[in-house]
Order: sequence, then structure tokens, then C-alpha cells
Amino acid sequence: MSRIAATFEKLRSEGRTALIPYVTAGFPFAAITPALMHGMVEAGSDVIELGIPFSDPMADGPTIQKAGDKALALGVGLVQVLAYVREFRQKNDTTPVVLMGYANPVERYDQIHGEGAFVNDAANAGVDGMLIVDYPPEECEAFAAALRARGMDLIFLLAPTSTDERIAQVARVASGYVYYVSLKGVTGSSALDPAAVEAMLPRIRKHVQIPVGVGFGIRDAQTAQAIGEFSDAVVIGSRIIEMLNDQPHEKVVPLTIDFLRGVRKALDA
Repeated sequence: MSRIAATFEKLRSEGRTALIPYVTAGFPFAAITPALMHGMVEAGSDVIELGIPFSDPMADGPTIQKAGDKALALGVGLVQVLAYVREFRQKNDTTPVVLMGYANPVERYDQIHGEGAFVNDAANAGVDGMLIVDYPPEECEAFAAALRARGMDLIFLLAPTSTDERIAQVARVASGYVYYVSLKGVTGSSALDPAAVEAMLPRIRKHVQIPVGVGFGIRDAQTAQAIGEFSDAVVIGSRIIEMLNDQPHEKVVPLTIDFLRGVRKALDA
């Protein structure tokens, strides 16, 4: 059983919703990411999504795009992202870490380091799952099998526009959890309708047997609590990035802990 599956099984037995924060690796300071990840765990996070900086992130809004640009300017690429995970694993071998990104950095990594190097190096670093936004499920079976062979899960996005056929395609390949994008648009949008999300989840669960997390547009504890009533996980990213932008180094981790503690408290209420 993967670390992600074990985490969700434990949460299910406790009747709790997973809290999954997202942060772009190397933002807002190149070396702060492992400390920020530990702070997220301290605040009650169950899984951490770590964004791989990329110059053309098609699914991300301006907030996460700017965070990626800043990380790239600081010299943070996939080699550094894996190093952050290895450093995090020196003190934490239980909290799942999911890398979220795009095909280009992954395929470039294998071009430089050899075929299959990314999967091997990610597993050795302690990564638990991948969400590669522009890998469609019908082209991912070999990649999913390679990840599973190393104890990692391949996670997919679903959207309000996803057809039953697409949901079923994802269900055949995905493991760990699926990530329902609650809005038409990019990360950081703010017009979230919890009732519309609740209405969509039974359609997803008709095909998908693994946990369903919801993200895009969750910006505060109240919204997280509303979504957590019917989802298996809530994912928060852009709000954290906004909060940390332009903060001095010493405030980054304490602010994140304070914010996520409020969300965790609301989810558990």
C-alpha cells in the first residue's frame, strides 16, 4: 500500500477530511521549502503538493505563474525539487509528498539523466505521487505502471466539463486520489460554488473508487469546511502563495502554520 493510500485509509477510519496544501518549490526563497513543508505538517496537513517550477504552466493562474517565475529565477529546477524532498524525508518518513507539474521538465530530466531516471530518482528521494497536468490518461499507462512499481501513485485532474467517458478513463489509470478542479478556469479563481461541487461528486464516484480531493478556489477555512463536508480532501494553493509573496524569510513558515491550523480546525469541527 502506498503512503498516500495508507494516509487516506487512516483518515477515513477517523472520519476526517484530508488537508492538502500546495506550494511552488523554491518559493518564496530557494532553500526554505523543506522547512515550509515541515511547518505544513505541524499545522495538520495530511499530504503536501509540491509544484515543479515551469515557464509555461497552462493550468495555473497569475499567482502561481509568478511564484514559478520567481523560483526559476532563483535557479530552482527538478534537481533542486527532488533535493528538497530528500531533505524533508530526513525528519519525516510518513507524510505523503506529491509533485505537481508539467510534462516538459519531466521529459527533459530523462533526456539529461537517462531514460527512467525521473521515476527512479523521485522514488529514491521519497516522492509518493505525481500529478502531471498535461499527461492524458490514455497515454499514461506505461508511466503509471512504472510509478506503481516504485510505490508511487499517478494522480489526475477532473473538471466540471469532464464527460463520463473521460472520468472512466481516469479511473482506470489513476491511483492515490483524483483531484477535482472545482472551477472552469485556472488556479486562484474565486467564484467557487460548493453546491455545484457537491452535485458533481456522485458522477465522479460512480466511476472512481479512490478518494476525491477538491481544489481551485478554496481560499479560507469557511470554504474548506463547506467542501470538506462531501469531499475526501481539500487542496489549497494560490491563497498560500498570495499570503507568502513579499514576506520576509522569518515570517514565511509561521504565517503558513497559522493559516493552515485555522483550516485544519474548521475541517475537524
